[in-house]
Amino acid sequence: MTVADQDRRARKFGHITRKSSDLGPGLEQTRRVEAADPTMLRGENRGKVRSAGFSAARLVLFLLPVTVVFVAGCGSPKAASPLPSPEVEVASVVQKDVPIYSEWVATLDGYVNAQIQPQVTGYVIRQTYKEGSAVRKGQILFQIDPRPFQALLDQANAQLAQAQAQLGKTQMDVDRDTPLARARAIAQSQLDNDVQANRAAQAAVKAAEAQVDQAKLNLEFTDVKSLIDGISGIAQVQIGNLVNPTTVLTSVSQINPIKAYFSISEQEYIHFADRINTETQREIPSNSPPFELILADGSVYPHKGIGLLTNRQVDVTTGSIQIVCSFANPQNFLRPGQFGRLRAAPDVRHDALLVPQKAVSELQGSYQVAVVGADNTVSLRAVTVGDRAGAMWIVESGVKAGELVVVEGLQKLQNGATVKIKQPQAKGD
Repeated sequence: MTVADQDRRARKFGHITRKSSDLGPGLEQTRRVEAADPTMLRGENRGKVRSAGFSAARLVLFLLPVTVVFVAGCGSPKAASPLPSPEVEVASVVQKDVPIYSEWVATLDGYVNAQIQPQVTGYVIRQTYKEGSAVRKGQILFQIDPRPFQALLDQANAQLAQAQAQLGKTQMDVDRDTPLARARAIAQSQLDNDVQANRAAQAAVKAAEAQVDQAKLNLEFTDVKSLIDGISGIAQVQIGNLVNPTTVLTSVSQINPIKAYFSISEQEYIHFADRINTETQREIPSNSPPFELILADGSVYPHKGIGLLTNRQVDVTTGSIQIVCSFANPQNFLRPGQFGRLRAAPDVRHDALLVPQKAVSELQGSYQVAVVGADNTVSLRAVTVGDRAGAMWIVESGVKAGELVVVEGLQKLQNGATVKIKQPQAKGD
């Protein structure tokens, strides 16, 4: 079998998948020899020629990857230059006195809340106020039918007149019998009876006068009046209802000033107990911090509040104690029942170290900051943080006053890296 026959047989069975010319000039040379003189490829000559052809092919396959690597190396660009230092924004660690603010949920209520109830029993015949309006002390709110009470007053006056008439008669008896008893014209016992009857008549007159006064009061009570200045509530009864002294007709609340109730925990009370107890006897505590009232829409009430009092006991169900403060309310803007948040600074941290909150990164409960040294080298430090003060964070340990901490660009920093500090832009830029 000739080399050409072997080549065709190998391609037939899939052992060779490309042209024999791709294997190099050795195999082509073998083919040329076979074409020139077929007898030379018989026997041992054919083996030598075949061995020489396959050796040349192996050499070509070995040198091919080396050539590719060499060509690729010659065509590659120059080595990449080092990356520039990242730009970061920094802020100084500030040391100053910081007020520590706390917030509590508060409920507003009237400074004085008066439930308007009648003092006599009768039918309501008139409502003389506008619900929800401001009323004055002594203003008539409701009127109860006065006719029964007018009749009782007339009856009491008549009884008083009878008592006064009886008193006059007994006084005349005493005046007549006194000289007769001295002259022994009548028995002394008769004069004594006259004197006792006179005293009884005087007592009866006083009792009748009291009945008249009571009848006058009941008649006045038919006009149900406001006991305080304030804002009136919605009427709880209608005209024609039968009311009695247990019936609540409406409510009036004094809301200028207005009270705010909130509770602090027992731990907070223990912390401030000395300050609270020293101000117990004062009508308005002098060292109470000013309170800010944050309303439901997030706005801050313009007037500051002052602390008034602390309740006498800790609530055993919640472990908290109630505090009361008051706010001026000249426009009646605040109303009883409103909710809000009270904000005050009852404590001050002296010489506290402050860093911006965005300079602190948190990972699994631990905190760290990136401090930039004098040579612009970054040092990642673990810190202990305390309370927050606005956009700043109090740092208990880990930094010193005046050091620079990174506030922008923390994600691209590593410990020991060199950074470039970004200069702040002018406001006009």
